[in-house]
Amino acid sequence: MSLAQTANDNVAPRPAGEAKPDAQQQPPPSTAAGVPMPPWKVALYMGASALLFLTQGLGMNLLTANIYQLQGSFSATTTEISWLSAAYMAPYASMSIALFKIRTQYGLRRFAELGIICFVAAALLNLFITDLHSAIVVRTLSGMAAAPLSTLGFLYMLEPFPPERKLSLGISLALMCTLFASPVARIVSPPLLHFGGYEALYMFEMGLALIAFPIIYLLPLTAPPRAIVIQRRDILSYLLLAASFGCLAVVLTLGRLYWWFEAPWIGVLLAVSVGTFALVLAMELPRTNPLIDFRWLFTGANMRMAGILLLFRFVSSEQSSTAANFYQQLGLLNDQTVTLYAIILLASVVGGLFCAFLMTTRYVETAHVLALALIAGGAFLDSQSTSLTRPPQMYLSQAMVAAGAAMFLPPVMANGFKAAMARGMQYIVNFLVIFVFTQSIGSLFASAMLGTFVTIREKFHSNVLVEHILLQNPIVAQRISQMSAAYGKVLGDKTLLNAEGLVLLSQQVSREAYILAYNDTFLVIGYASVLGLIVILLHQAWRRLPWPRISQPGAIPAQP
Repeated sequence: MSLAQTANDNVAPRPAGEAKPDAQQQPPPSTAAGVPMPPWKVALYMGASALLFLTQGLGMNLLTANIYQLQGSFSATTTEISWLSAAYMAPYASMSIALFKIRTQYGLRRFAELGIICFVAAALLNLFITDLHSAIVVRTLSGMAAAPLSTLGFLYMLEPFPPERKLSLGISLALMCTLFASPVARIVSPPLLHFGGYEALYMFEMGLALIAFPIIYLLPLTAPPRAIVIQRRDILSYLLLAASFGCLAVVLTLGRLYWWFEAPWIGVLLAVSVGTFALVLAMELPRTNPLIDFRWLFTGANMRMAGILLLFRFVSSEQSSTAANFYQQLGLLNDQTVTLYAIILLASVVGGLFCAFLMTTRYVETAHVLALALIAGGAFLDSQSTSLTRPPQMYLSQAMVAAGAAMFLPPVMANGFKAAMARGMQYIVNFLVIFVFTQSIGSLFASAMLGTFVTIREKFHSNVLVEHILLQNPIVAQRISQMSAAYGKVLGDKTLLNAEGLVLLSQQVSREAYILAYNDTFLVIGYASVLGLIVILLHQAWRRLPWPRISQPGAIPAQP
């Protein structure tokens, strides 16, 4: 997702000192300045945006939603299949930073056409996958091709709105659309897998890409002035930054699966990530016109904003990763959670629309308070789960989390966006670094840390439960006898029969330990949401006090 790329396209003026645009190469704008679009055309642009977001998002979420079902298609373990996710995220984590300047220098029209063509080609390559190695290569190309599509999704949502509504109503609706892909992937996966397995999943993705293909030509976007903004040193700086973000994405995706201290290559990739980022710092700090202004980037206000965005990624992982893994641990398949994800999709729409309404009023700050309260409430409800919990018992809690997630991000993004645009195009790129790092890398970091926490807590609860399982205990002996009774007709050996009973009992103990571990994780997310809510309320109270404060010029406001 590359929100900051939309600013220069729709609302940001050309900063002083930029090269003059080549007017002869600009296509005519889609609508005359100041002339509102007719309602039917507004609906077309908004529908096109939703389709582009859905097409881009399904590329990753179809894989994540069916990672266990795809093991047979590739004859691979769960850990090996996870390389597909790592291959996708490695280039996607940084592509948006380069695409902003590429779009500015070479033109929006060319960028849009090339972006959709690359995505269609990447989707087509999925149909020629024969093994896991070829799938990894194709997923890497898909990750590179997906970044332009998310940019186009934002552009199409902002296009029909007047300038004063782009960073309120437009941005809220665009961010709402980014939440659709995950539940839709869970809803459509069961019939697609039954129809044709892995090929059906990505044939569906290619079909959506082909539907989106003519949109670029039939619904033009307003083209901003072009300018020469790419310098030679920018290329090397971006390549080093891409290597840093890519290595970090692989480490965070696979670290908890191979375990952090067990695989030596994890440490090597982490060292490469830190080293290449240090080189970027060494190259960019002395420059008068850097690709990334790290001095501005590390100001206090910007770091507070990054903290808010990281908090959002952490608490929103309650639904995107923790709850989804909890369902899998209970043995629930996608076809058993279709209704649940339909409710999540509906709640995301309701939350996004309500946030869009708040963005047009003076009560915009209320969105964060309501969002964190909803997520905390949902997480605390989920922390009471048991082995008998099924999707109907989680309809309310997951709807609360989905609505809260849809309401959290738009206000803080709009505030940061406005401040960056006031400083010029270069600072939009810097803002984009904050956004990409906190959303792409931050999402992977949250999933990795919560997954690691689940593993550690499972070992703890498993040890506690095992301490109370003694064969001398008549209740334990009776339970083993009951479980082994199913094998009594095929096993005559009493020793083997008891061994089967012990295996079944150990499986139950492991399942109960995992459920307790996930409950602990839900509690951690709930407490983090409450802590974030307290901090935000204190910060808002501080801002309202009539105390003299010195503001840093050009910094993104810390207002949540």
